[in-house]
Amino acid sequence: MKKVSFVKSDLLVIAFLSILIGIVVGMVDTVFGKGLLVVTQLRLEYFMPLILFLGPVGMIFTYFLLKYGKSSSQGMSLVFQTGHKEKKYIPKRLTAFVIIGSWLTHLFGGSAGREGAAIQIGSSISLAICRFFKRLDASRFVIIGMSAGFAGLYGTPIAASFFALEVLTIGTLRYDALLPTLLSAFAASMTSDFLGLKKFHFKVTDLPALDLLLFVKLVIAGIAFSLVGAVFAYLLTYTKKLFIKKLPNPVRRVGIVGVVISILMIILFMGRYSGFGTNLTNLCFSQGAVKSYDWLLKAFLTIITLAAGFQGGEVTPLFAIGATFGFVLSSLLGLPNMFLAALGYATVFGSATNTYLAPIMIGSEIFGFESLPYFFIVMTVAFVFNGNQTIYGQQKIASFLNEDFN
Repeated sequence: MKKVSFVKSDLLVIAFLSILIGIVVGMVDTVFGKGLLVVTQLRLEYFMPLILFLGPVGMIFTYFLLKYGKSSSQGMSLVFQTGHKEKKYIPKRLTAFVIIGSWLTHLFGGSAGREGAAIQIGSSISLAICRFFKRLDASRFVIIGMSAGFAGLYGTPIAASFFALEVLTIGTLRYDALLPTLLSAFAASMTSDFLGLKKFHFKVTDLPALDLLLFVKLVIAGIAFSLVGAVFAYLLTYTKKLFIKKLPNPVRRVGIVGVVISILMIILFMGRYSGFGTNLTNLCFSQGAVKSYDWLLKAFLTIITLAAGFQGGEVTPLFAIGATFGFVLSSLLGLPNMFLAALGYATVFGSATNTYLAPIMIGSEIFGFESLPYFFIVMTVAFVFNGNQTIYGQQKIASFLNEDFN
């Protein structure tokens, strides 16, 4: 791909703004992330009364979002459309709505993540700053903001950079945003670290020797992880369409489905599958009691929570789904359970988002760069086999990938 040349003054301005965006987004991510930890703790302490209000609270929030949020209700679709230059701006009020909406989802027991909110926060703040410099490319600042939002929350700046660069259009990288994206990601990650936002990192030391038999097992694992991620993405898209068709009023939809989710959360082990799923992920890396169906129930409840219209994201639950599935799969393949849980953690995320470099990097950053060759093998297989399924409806795919893989 041809590199883009810059006027030196533009490059300096963009670099400065990228660092500024990273710092600001890192600060907002910290408030958002610490708020999520607080509401999660409240939900754990008062699960039974809070879960009963998931539907009613969802209805109230959705009403105000639609009435006062302008186009904020479009969420990630708005971010992608702006990144593709199909829309010119993201309303600044989106940041407040997505933060409050995500806090409410987690406080009252929905199964959702946080990356969708973080990416929307980063993009919104980045574009708000960019608008003071009208000659700069707004779509590039969407990427810069996405990277900062992801890195500030997860503490994985390299993975965040690649995720932002590749997720808008699979098969291409925005090299014109390469340096500023890296700057914003590291600035956001360092800022949230400095401010004390806790992030998940676990060193996997039980790495088996890479031989022919292990290579074959990794290929099998890659196919299995790919199917889990692809089916999750397909069912999420299908369920959203089904809910919209059967329950066209968004306020009623979130209320009715919210009541169903509340009942299911009570029946299914009193909130075991509420929230991010980090409780399940932690079990995988502490030799806890992982159930063989944890990944399946977490996937099911996350799909209906997000399809109903609750705020949050898919990625953190995907980490939990992948880790618990990998933990279960390890006994079938005769591999260390933490090793395969780590591979599943990153690869199911990569398959569901139809990304390649980001999951390799996030696995390496979280579990240690010694494991990079294993992530490379498994993710390569998963990327080929996922059939271009994705959780992001506005994601574009390079034509040569459609020709090769479909």
